[in-house]
Amino acid sequence: MLDTWALQVLVAVADHGSFSGAAEALSMTQPAVSRRIASLERRVGVRLFTRVPRGVRPTPAGEVAVDLARDSLARLRTLEARLASFAQLATGELRLSAFTSANIVLVPEAFRRFASAYPGVSLSLLQTDQEALLTAVGDGRIDLALVTDWHLSRDRDATDASVPQHAVDGVELIPLLTEELWAALPAGHRLARQRRVRLSDLKEETWIDGGHPDCLGPTAPLFEALGAAPRIGFWCDDWNSKQALVTAGAGVMLVPTLAHSAIRPGVVLRATIPPLPTRGLYVAVAVPPLRAPAADVMLGILTDLLAQPSFLTRRTRP
Repeated sequence: MLDTWALQVLVAVADHGSFSGAAEALSMTQPAVSRRIASLERRVGVRLFTRVPRGVRPTPAGEVAVDLARDSLARLRTLEARLASFAQLATGELRLSAFTSANIVLVPEAFRRFASAYPGVSLSLLQTDQEALLTAVGDGRIDLALVTDWHLSRDRDATDASVPQHAVDGVELIPLLTEELWAALPAGHRLARQRRVRLSDLKEETWIDGGHPDCLGPTAPLFEALGAAPRIGFWCDDWNSKQALVTAGAGVMLVPTLAHSAIRPGVVLRATIPPLPTRGLYVAVAVPPLRAPAADVMLGILTDLLAQPSFLTRRTRP
């Protein structure tokens, strides 16, 4: 395959009508230009220039070669410009996968900030198989995935569920937040006036569970604290519907830090005794240099948001 420098030399000789003129334009020596053209002619097997009294001119084959070289160089310049626009975030796309409680406030605010700074980049929030999130990042099907250590634990009931188990090449897990789990009770519940509730006092309650990872979490510690398996009467994957059930007195549920800001009137949040295992929030992203520039920017936005005391305070002190 011909290299781009040979094409540039070819076009320069045609434009200037001499090897010396091309050499001056390209900051080369005249012998170097001559050697480059001679090498090119040997490579293609045909003479490209013929000598005239005051320089050289393209042969018929040379004219075709020069026209194609100009077109190829123009396309390469377009390629460089387009790729530069991606690097500079003037265009492109960013595909993120998240889960329900992260989509309540964190993801919308991150998208708002990103879109304000980089309006040319298209943003997508995708629903991805929860069992294959890291693989989707590694394959390049999504750029970032918000995951919890509950996603990453092989055994939901394991007591060491906070230890992420990641084995996907090319994917980096970056910790963002350690979330607490609080009990959500109806405002008129007999324990609602207490600042902290004993989980053992909730063993007779009906529980509301939801889709992973917005669920009751690693169940073994909850079983132990309740003194029995929780009686799950409702399964619901929507936070509004879950809260409506709590407000109606149908049951109680657990709420992670990220969802605290979505709590509606009629529901109260209370810390538990003993505290339940925390939930680690991570962002899964391709390792450099495979990581898209837009993904780096979004990673910075997510990190900055969760590092702001005011942003976290709204959620941990409902």
